[in-house]
Amino acid sequence: MTDERAYDFVTLERHDAVVELRLDRAAALNALSTAMAREIDAATKVVAGDQSVRAVVLSAAGAKAFCVGADLKERNGYSDADLMRQRPVMRAAFGGILDLPVPSIAAVHGYALGGGFELALSCDLIVADETAVVGLPEVSVGVIPGGGGTQLLSRRIGSSRAADLIFTARRLDAVTAERLGVFDRLVAAGEARPAALALARQIAQHSPVGVRAAKRALRRGSGLDLAAGLDVEDGAWRETAFSGDRREGVAAFNEKRTPAWPGE
Repeated sequence: MTDERAYDFVTLERHDAVVELRLDRAAALNALSTAMAREIDAATKVVAGDQSVRAVVLSAAGAKAFCVGADLKERNGYSDADLMRQRPVMRAAFGGILDLPVPSIAAVHGYALGGGFELALSCDLIVADETAVVGLPEVSVGVIPGGGGTQLLSRRIGSSRAADLIFTARRLDAVTAERLGVFDRLVAAGEARPAALALARQIAQHSPVGVRAAKRALRRGSGLDLAAGLDVEDGAWRETAFSGDRREGVAAFNEKRTPAWPGE
């Protein structure tokens, strides 16, 4: 990919080996429209196809919100057929984030509600600042979380805590969300994006082969019993054991220098 690529509602910005995917519809509090969902899907395909990318930060423009969820103004007056036509577009957007082959970090500030919260949950890690407010309010408008919320939140904080939040549709402030394990790191107001980029750069220093394999092992092993999970881990280890990165890593360690990862 080029250093910077802009769409109408999403921006891709390159920071060396880190790519920032920024939701860029601040005037609508980054509400997730059909067009924006299509662009997220397209942007994640660009990122996933670039072997030089080592980590992704999902951020958002504007001061008030990360993303307030589905664009309900757009959906107002939708027929059943309209809603069903939109459904695969939305699933592709969430799936594009979830299936990125490199570590992904959400930088959350302000409101992250409904589908906005689910976009963050689709990332491997969530860095939030003190202004963050999260929630899954879908049952209050007659549906359920449909961007992975019922599955991803329960995997983060446990099924009973996820049920509490989903059934009540209540919102969590940043401190409470961190205490429950929703966020991986909580930082001062205005620091979510720089903190997430710093974390991504730290990840990007390490073996791209090793990091990608570690992500696959974590994702594929999730939900399996221990024996099956260990088999997944063994397969991922074997992928790395005979790689150029492994040979370079051992050599650099013994020569007391920074590795020059071949990434193969």
